[in-house]
Amino acid sequence: MSEKHIFERDPADPKRKEINPLLKLALELGPLMVFFFANSRGEWLVERFPALGELGGPLFVATALFMAATAIALTASWILTRTLPIMPLVSGVVVFVFGALTLYLHSEIFIKMKPTIVNTLFGAVLLGGLAFGKSLLGYVFDSAFKLDAEGWRKLTLRWGLFFIFLAVVNEVVWRMFSTDTWVAFKVWGIMPITILFTMSQMPLIMKHSLEEPMK
Repeated sequence: MSEKHIFERDPADPKRKEINPLLKLALELGPLMVFFFANSRGEWLVERFPALGELGGPLFVATALFMAATAIALTASWILTRTLPIMPLVSGVVVFVFGALTLYLHSEIFIKMKPTIVNTLFGAVLLGGLAFGKSLLGYVFDSAFKLDAEGWRKLTLRWGLFFIFLAVVNEVVWRMFSTDTWVAFKVWGIMPITILFTMSQMPLIMKHSLEEPMK
């Protein structure tokens, strides 16, 4: 009898089921785009779907749709691979907990703190994994890069520190600026920063890349 895995397999496991990198990216970023659209067009959505008005203002509508989109993305990942991706799952749990608190207590603070909690958690997990000799970033980027052990270790360290940086930035922005500014920065600010950081890691990735085996 074959062993069943609920969570995605180790990147080096030959039984790991791969997913198209673009589709994987869409599943991970899709809920965030839904959140931004719902917040910016909250009144428009309420006009067409009056039931959403019971939730409150645009941020509360966006929070509810964010939770729904996250659940759909995780369900799609399960259908496609019969496993749950670790990082999106952790993020999803925090989305559901803080989203529920946001809607129940009708307070914006909880959903604004969500990126701080998620990024701090990711940073702690990556850096903590390194302390136990595990380069956990391979679970995220294995479909895009094939690196040697030293490459994954260095990249995991850098991303761990970067997640801590993002947590600090989120705290500064939501505490010092308006909700609309925070939402815009969350979608259109964090993404360019992350892309620039990712591109800056290309020399490391190229140095430690493994050649694809001949087929």
